[in-house]
Amino acid sequence: MPKPSPIHSDNYPDSFYFHSAKELFEHPQLTESIHVDVCVVGGGFSGINTAIELAQKGFSVAVLESKRIGWGASGRNGGELIRGIGHDASQFKNVIGTEGVNAITQMGFEAVEIVKQRIKQHNIQCDLQMGYCDLAVKPRHLRELEQEFDDLKQAGYQHEIQLLDKARTSEVIQSDFYQGALVDMGSGHLHPLNLVLGEARVAREMGVHIFENSPAEHIFKGAKPVVKTAKGEVNCRFLVLAGNAYIGHKLNDYVGGKVLPAGSYLLATEPLTPEECQAIIPQNMAFADMRVALDYFHLSADNRLLFGGLCTYSGKDPRNIEAALRPNLEHVFPQLKGVKIDYQWGGMIGIGANRMPQIGRLPDAKNIFYAQAYSGHGVNATHMAAKLIAEAITEQAERFDIFDKIKHMTFPGGPHFRSPMLAAGMLYHRFKDIF
Repeated sequence: MPKPSPIHSDNYPDSFYFHSAKELFEHPQLTESIHVDVCVVGGGFSGINTAIELAQKGFSVAVLESKRIGWGASGRNGGELIRGIGHDASQFKNVIGTEGVNAITQMGFEAVEIVKQRIKQHNIQCDLQMGYCDLAVKPRHLRELEQEFDDLKQAGYQHEIQLLDKARTSEVIQSDFYQGALVDMGSGHLHPLNLVLGEARVAREMGVHIFENSPAEHIFKGAKPVVKTAKGEVNCRFLVLAGNAYIGHKLNDYVGGKVLPAGSYLLATEPLTPEECQAIIPQNMAFADMRVALDYFHLSADNRLLFGGLCTYSGKDPRNIEAALRPNLEHVFPQLKGVKIDYQWGGMIGIGANRMPQIGRLPDAKNIFYAQAYSGHGVNATHMAAKLIAEAITEQAERFDIFDKIKHMTFPGGPHFRSPMLAAGMLYHRFKDIF
């Protein structure tokens, strides 16, 4: 089995996604001083799509990526395109009102459509497959799925949804582990690295300047912000910080203090036979269960089982990803006991304290925007965040302002102590999953 590259190296991880990437492209390093309308820091889904949205509106844009395009969570994640933005927008009703809650719900549906339209319009080959299931492990999960089903109907969700009891769940997944499921044909799965690489190609074709191996080292605020790198600088009218889990405190303490890097990990099996695929996932859907320490999985285009989970808040990666995740895989699918694992990898996702994406402006610099903390649901939410920031820059900020009104806690303890504190807190929620 190929050994994974170090998770935090400057190269792409030795993942299934990297080995099946279609549009790898080497962008130059920034080595001069340039002037653009907008500088975007971060070359993942948020950054690249913000660049696309603004280029479509006639802005000149430069993207600074510290490693490679899609190097972070955008090119490592589970590849599940799931409706919704954030967790329980109703908790912010006193701040954004009923209209704001309803708007976030509708934006959660729109976000998936943005991704689908971009793929179709620009012929991005990223193995998009519709069909997704939330899986109930406990009886209380079934009640939550019933409520979600009713909420989706009430919100006018346009796609087919079905509630399945334990007996009917076997129609979509051959596992005795689950008590029921909510089928959603408006969500699905895809190859995330190929998506962001394809979107980078779209951005280049629109005239966006993309620089790799060009980490932003310092920001000078003002009417015209300046972003310094080791060998160059970008002078701009607007600045967008889209580094998410990798933004760090050094570049901007206000933004960096509100997002917690949390580890998430994946396995890719050897290719399965068509018969083996039918024996585990007969309808080629994507899945995630409803526990705090959830499993998520689907089949790849070449019939591998991609199986992820094991979210860690301690800041420490498992010594052996396969050894840590294989028991979970074999518990869900005992028929795959002993299956060969070809790839194992992981990376950091951005978590916020309230599980709502953080989309806003710096309080002391209204021309500096940020988007981060998608809490594991970034494939669609990033695309919506990009659209909202572009709307705000073009002075159509009604929808952006809904998110900007939501306040986000700065994690206590600074970068060295916040992870252990949150890890301790998460033990409580995992304990609740036992009952």
